[in-house]
Amino acid sequence: MISSIIQARITSTRLPNKVLMDIEGKPMVLRVVERLRMSKMIDLLILAIPDTKENDILESFCKTNKIKYFRSSEEDVLKRYYLTAKHYNVDTIVRITSDCPFIDPVITDKIIKEHIKSKTDYTSNVIKRTFPRGFDTEVFSFFALEKSYNKTKEKYQREHVTPYFFENPNIFSLHNVVYKKDYSDIRLTVDTKEDMELARKIYNHFKDKMFFLEDIILYLRQKPDFSIINKGIRQKDLKA
Repeated sequence: MISSIIQARITSTRLPNKVLMDIEGKPMVLRVVERLRMSKMIDLLILAIPDTKENDILESFCKTNKIKYFRSSEEDVLKRYYLTAKHYNVDTIVRITSDCPFIDPVITDKIIKEHIKSKTDYTSNVIKRTFPRGFDTEVFSFFALEKSYNKTKEKYQREHVTPYFFENPNIFSLHNVVYKKDYSDIRLTVDTKEDMELARKIYNHFKDKMFFLEDIILYLRQKPDFSIINKGIRQKDLKA
């Protein structure tokens, strides 16, 4: 079974409660779920949420929206992934984060297919970036996840789930998917209020129409001022 496990929590450091913030009438995490539901390769969607009281609201959200979920450690996200996959008997894990409201099901399906074709332990579009940040898709086997779970010791490796894979190419076979153009300088994830401002502007334009990566790129070319909204925002260092 191929399952997308989406990590989500309320206590984000730079933009608390961002996963439930409204983007044109729907919480951001629901935007992620609805887009992934259009995948033709994913059999099951699961939200992996922390087991702390602050995150009880996410459990209620899952129940209201009929989304499968599992709760485990807040800080040890690798453990959360491992126990979620084990609980649902998942063979292949598709890791997505809940701050990617533009995740593209066509791109996600392509990476899943590449993973199956390559027969590697880990496939993603993040080892060498050509996709905008916010389209990150990582695919790996439960066997590889279990091995990583048992061997990983560093705090940052457990918090960010997958660094142990691409830091150990002698242990795991890796495959990276690149896009036809390099859009790695474009930021379409949501970590700050500036990121959220841009996300809302893009969704406001497309309304309820389904749109994909190239649609966003074309729109941003028509709105050059939008590119400066979150231009100064940088991703947090893995080891910070």
